[in-house]
Amino acid sequence: MPPPEAHLSRRVGWLRAAVLGANDGIVSTASLILGMASAGTQHDAVLLAGVAGLVAGAMSMAAGEYVSVSSQADTERAELVRERHELIHNAPLELQELAMIYMRRGLDDELAWRVARELMATDALGAHARDELGISEHNSARPLQAALTSAATFSAGAALPLLAAAVVPISRIGVIVPAASLLFLGALGALSAYAGGAGIVRGVVRVAFWGSAAMAVTALIGSLAGHVF
Repeated sequence: MPPPEAHLSRRVGWLRAAVLGANDGIVSTASLILGMASAGTQHDAVLLAGVAGLVAGAMSMAAGEYVSVSSQADTERAELVRERHELIHNAPLELQELAMIYMRRGLDDELAWRVARELMATDALGAHARDELGISEHNSARPLQAALTSAATFSAGAALPLLAAAVVPISRIGVIVPAASLLFLGALGALSAYAGGAGIVRGVVRVAFWGSAAMAVTALIGSLAGHVF
């Protein structure tokens, strides 16, 4: 038997949460720092705002991911409960339903019925979860994993522009923080594209463009607010 293939789709769950967390950490914290600096705020206050943004953002990401993915998990469990009930009370119809799925995928009638019968005899619920509902082991919802991944990666991402702001004078924040943040975003885009098997250039351009837009808008608003207040 050949060894099992390591498909990239198995990374979807944690990769999505990791990329979202790190990207949001870099962009939101860098934008916050630029907005505060553009408004003429003192260096210590800028750093304090960055730290507060890191902590609040990490907690928000964790809570949001947990609630969101928990809702998905609740839906999956409800679907499996209903499917289990149908298998108990209407097995012939469920067998026909499974066979029809395989026919639509290209199997001839005889083979489709044979596959359906054998799968129903060994793991009926697993077969229906996978082939009818689209629920499988590698893409099922994991709320705690998503929450912890998002919080950790947000914190790591947010720490990068915050560190850049901490080591330069206030007069240089408007140059160093955006440059460093774009470098970090480019590296993140390349890493996430590589891990997901996608085009690296496209991944880098995508995160750099939207990150630049967010920082530019926030810096502009901060500058306007500084003149007003």
